[in-house]
Formats: sequence, structure tokens, C-alpha cells
Amino acid sequence: MSETDAPRLPLGELSDVMAVGEPLAFNVLDSQGRLLLAAGQRLFDARQLATLIEREACANEAEVQAVRLARRAGDATAAAAPRQRTWFEQVEQQVWALDDLLRIMGRERPPTMAPRIEAFADGYIELVERHFDAALYLLVRQHDRRFALYALTHALHTATVCLLTARQLGWEAERQRCVVRAALTMNASIVDLQARMAEQNDAPSKKQLEAIHAHPHQSARLLRDCGVTDTEWLAAVEDHHERGGGAGYPRGLCEVGEVAHLLRAADVFTAKISPRALRAPLSPQVAARQLFQEEQGGPFAAALIRAIGVYPPGDWVSLKSGDIGIVVQRAVAGRGAVVVALIGANGKAVAGAPRRDTAQAEFTITGPLGERPGLPRVLAEQVYGLLTA
Repeated sequence: MSETDAPRLPLGELSDVMAVGEPLAFNVLDSQGRLLLAAGQRLFDARQLATLIEREACANEAEVQAVRLARRAGDATAAAAPRQRTWFEQVEQQVWALDDLLRIMGRERPPTMAPRIEAFADGYIELVERHFDAALYLLVRQHDRRFALYALTHALHTATVCLLTARQLGWEAERQRCVVRAALTMNASIVDLQARMAEQNDAPSKKQLEAIHAHPHQSARLLRDCGVTDTEWLAAVEDHHERGGGAGYPRGLCEVGEVAHLLRAADVFTAKISPRALRAPLSPQVAARQLFQEEQGGPFAAALIRAIGVYPPGDWVSLKSGDIGIVVQRAVAGRGAVVVALIGANGKAVAGAPRRDTAQAEFTITGPLGERPGLPRVLAEQVYGLLTA
């Protein structure tokens, strides 16, 4: 019996085997059996727990019963002492905070919601600013196929790319905030649809295509109902699938505003390198080349590629030395991209996983490896540490 078919227990009935702040002893699934939280992750607060229960989250009954038996036998570990959340845990918390925010927007449409959306966007910008390279790593290395959360993770990743590209373009701070707000809310009206489409193995149905075609207007209308009056923000959401010359949708505009144009570029690039059930992710290099061709070498595509790097963090690459490693820092003036060497020319693990400055001739990057079979899973914490600040 697969995990999808196995008997499950509602999360609201599992207070005896889980607690806020403690690592989960089992996977948390949604009502369709899709992964929401992996065993070992933590519940951040009561609000996140309430959001999960609202999603009809559950757990495999056999896993839960095994935990209960272990605890009755006295094998349960002591509750973890309070500690500071790592940066990675703070990023994960943003997924659930955005889920809560968008669900309130869609369900209640409170007319005073705009300041809360703005505050969330400002907090996300502040968080990503601390570790831009690690944020890009999380985009490129999407290990957990949590399709039920695709709309949320995609919005956050797109916001990261928008922020970096806007800075590369020299946009002022308020305009940077505008494009991040638009990225976080561009698909507010189709959150559940995006989750279903990310996991389905079939092409979109006619009904789904109609909803996709209508979602820019629907999302903008939702924002207006929630008190958003910023015309550039609203226009970016409404026009983020428009393309200059009339090739986009839903209105086929010949001219598109700059914020909407940047949002579309970041949205498309991020989607291309994100995994779906129907297809594997493209490599950053292929996605960048396609975007550059679609944009005919325009300034937004060029700025995006410069911002994330030709070999962005999370990219597996081969070095002239024969080592194989994973990029952890983009190139900056006076230093090439930094790569953690993980596999040597002899095919064995490199002792100590040393960092290589690829500006040095012997460690020049000779090319990307893509999603080659046999490459190990490398979690961000393994190469960055816990990043408590």
C-alpha cells in the first residue's frame, strides 16, 4: 500500500505525539496525501498548526502508532530546549505565513489587509538580504517535491529573483518593494489550482486554462478588495503575463510597464527551474538562455542573469582540477564563484569539502552538471551551516 492510500489520522488528533517547537517524528501530509512537512521539521507556532489543520493535514497512521509505541516504551527523546531559529527555519516559516495571508485574503477579503501584506513583504526582503546566496540555493536545489505548497514556494522564490534583479537594474527601494509585493500576490486567486497543476501528470484541462487566463485580473481584484491602492503594484499583478507586442494575456497589450515586465521575466525563469510532476526542472543555464532569447537580449533578461550569476548557488559544476562541487556563492569583483568541492577526480568524496575560488586557474568552472543521476542530495545546511543570523 502506498503512503497515499495508507490510513491517515487528522493532525488535530495528534497532540500527544507532537508539540510546537519540537521536531516532527513523522511526515505531515495534506488531504490528498501530498507532503507538507517532512519528519524532522518543526512546527513554529500555534498559527502554523491552525493553518495545517485548516488544510486538513494528516499523518500516516502506521507512523503515528510507531511513535506512540516508542514513547510508551520510554524511547522518546526529551523535549528540545528553547533555541534561536536558524535562518533556514525562518525562511520555511515564511511559506506558512504566506499561506495564512493568502487564505485570509481569499476567504475574508478584509478591506484593511494591505498594510499586513506590505509588512510581510518588508519582512521577507529583510530576511533574504541577510543571505542572498543561500536564498538562491533554496531556489535551485528544490529537494522536497512539496507540490501542495508550489504556489507559495514559487511566489517566494520569484520575489527573491525580482529583488535581486531590481537591484541589478538600480531601482530605488520603493520600487523594489513594489515588485516583491507583486511577486508574492500575483497568483493569489489560484493558489490551490497551482498546487493541483504542479502534481498532475496531464496537460491542463479547458477549465484550468480558463482559470489561468483569468487569474491576473482576479488576483488584482482580490487585492483591491483587500485595500491595495498602489497602482503600480496592481498593474504589475494584472499585467504579469502580458508581453510587449501583444503576445501575452489576458489583454494582449502592446506595451507593458517595467514592474510587470520584470515580474513576468522572474516568474517565467523561476517556473522553468522548478520541478513539476509532469516535467523535470530545466538547468539555470538553459532557462536563462531561453529567457534571453524570448526577451531578444533585452535589459530585464540580461539583468536577471547578471543578478543570479551564470552559475548560481545550488548549481552542480565540474572544475578544471577534476573536482565536482556545488556553487555556494556568486562571483563578485575580485573573486570568482565559490564552489564547495564534494567529489574528487578519483570519484571519491573530497576530505573536508573545501571551498574553491573559481577565479583561480586550477579551479575554473568547466561546465554545469545539471540533474545528473548519482549526484548526492546536498541540503543547504550542509554547505552553509545553520545560519542563525
